Amino acid sequence: MDTTTHTTTGVTAGHRQRTPLALVTGGSRGIGAAIADDLARTHRVISWSSKDVDLSDPDSIAEAVAGLAAHVPEALERLDVLVHSAGLAGESRIEDMQWDRWQKMFAVNVFGVAELTRQLLPALRAAKGTVVAINSGSGYRSGVGQAPYSGTKFALRALTDALRDEERGRVRVSSVHPGRVDTDMQVALQEGRGNTDYDGSRYVSPASVAAAVRLAVDTTDEAVIEEVSVRPVRG
Repeated sequence: MDTTTHTTTGVTAGHRQRTPLALVTGGSRGIGAAIADDLARTHRVISWSSKDVDLSDPDSIAEAVAGLAAHVPEALERLDVLVHSAGLAGESRIEDMQWDRWQKMFAVNVFGVAELTRQLLPALRAAKGTVVAINSGSGYRSGVGQAPYSGTKFALRALTDALRDEERGRVRVSSVHPGRVDTDMQVALQEGRGNTDYDGSRYVSPASVAAAVRLAVDTTDEAVIEEVSVRPVRG
């Protein structure tokens, strides 16, 4: 398995203190890449892309976790941070949305998150770790063409709310809800809407979302950042 590991800076050679370990899905671009880069300042980061794991396929998830056992065995013993950043986006009216597209979006955005978390929970518990789910403003509201994506994000919010209460005192669970973010995915979304005057400065930068994740990760042990909303200044 081709798993990218970021080198941790800020830890001197020969330092005996254990370097915390983080796993970031969707870490090859956009928000995920910004999160992986930020966490690499203090953590050893395992960054997964769609080439490493297909989150819509439970067999692929199991294979990816088995790959951790072979290449980064300590990740299955103590995992300090798990960030779910991978996901599918898109707009479609219900009348145009086919069954297989519903299945794929829910599988990646919800079922895959649940299954990967389930398999890594023992390691997260051992580290008293933190799970961070990158949700969306669409996890709170929906509208025309938003049923598929918002549906998955509402479900993801329900998942993280339940997980937070189930694991309270053992694993911290945070949900980050960005508004529109300046990524390739946003470019494609705006093009799909026929908007040809894309201006990335109008949107949240991936680094700002990474800063929200950093807040959740660095919060002291007696507290948990349950939800964070990060929205563009211009609405």
